[in-house]
Amino acid sequence: MSKKIPLLIDTDPGVDDALALLMAFADERHDIVGLTIAAGNVGLDHTVRNALKLCEVAGRDDVPVYAGTADPLLHPSVDAAHVHGADGFGDVNLPAAKRQVEAEHAALAILRLSHEYAGELFLVALGPLTNLALALKLDPTLPQRVKRFLVMGGAVTCHGNITPAAEFNIAFDPEAAHIVFTGFPHIEVADWEATVAHGLLHADVEQWLAADSDKARFYELISRQTRLWSEDSRGERWYAADALAMAWALQPEGALRVESRPLNVELAGVHSRGATIVDWNRQTGQPDNTQLLMAYDQGRFEAQVRAALGV
Repeated sequence: MSKKIPLLIDTDPGVDDALALLMAFADERHDIVGLTIAAGNVGLDHTVRNALKLCEVAGRDDVPVYAGTADPLLHPSVDAAHVHGADGFGDVNLPAAKRQVEAEHAALAILRLSHEYAGELFLVALGPLTNLALALKLDPTLPQRVKRFLVMGGAVTCHGNITPAAEFNIAFDPEAAHIVFTGFPHIEVADWEATVAHGLLHADVEQWLAADSDKARFYELISRQTRLWSEDSRGERWYAADALAMAWALQPEGALRVESRPLNVELAGVHSRGATIVDWNRQTGQPDNTQLLMAYDQGRFEAQVRAALGV
């Protein structure tokens, strides 16, 4: 077997982060070298606790977990506890994991691992980009050591999910997103609009979660509140944003359409703060800094979800 790809995941678990992490744990082509944890879906204490618990449930206590910053860079933001539960995992009162978080700060761990795996590291960001912005400010040469960088975030035609124009991860810390999108010359972006185009039927998800596997039972439990909220507010399909991003990350050959364009993050708009502004017509003269996922093989996506759940 060929050498595994070192994969570092920056994440804010979160129910759909949990599914994405289970997908990564199940993939044989990648070696997860760390989880760096951000605040976002819920506060940092909860996201760290959830990451440790997920590693325990998945039998992956070999994966180190690093806590990052507890707040956005400049302005406070509202979390998504109304979707994920106050604890981020559906408020089902799971016991804490036995393992503790690492002592090293997430931003420092990102930089250290970028040196350890220089030229090979694959970086995937599933939450707000605060940890990565801090790492870039500490060392602007970070992108030179990252082979591939993929972000779940944004709304490429400004059909947002947290404001009319903005997607949650970017809107939670727009200054951090601006630093990251100007600091990295090439970023793959799986946005909210791609997520909506690749929804999972609730009926199918319920069938998968009824499987006789520990991972399916665990995920059925923590996702129950989120799925009920989604069915009530969004209809017959469940939108698993981080899972779609991870499907593309792990199996890039499943992408059916990708567009390269310049992208900027709006910082000052009264109604558009946190929006991702794509220069579709290349009017600004800026170089293309993003590859935008427009279509992914739905069957391949769903097969990865099922495999992660042990179906």
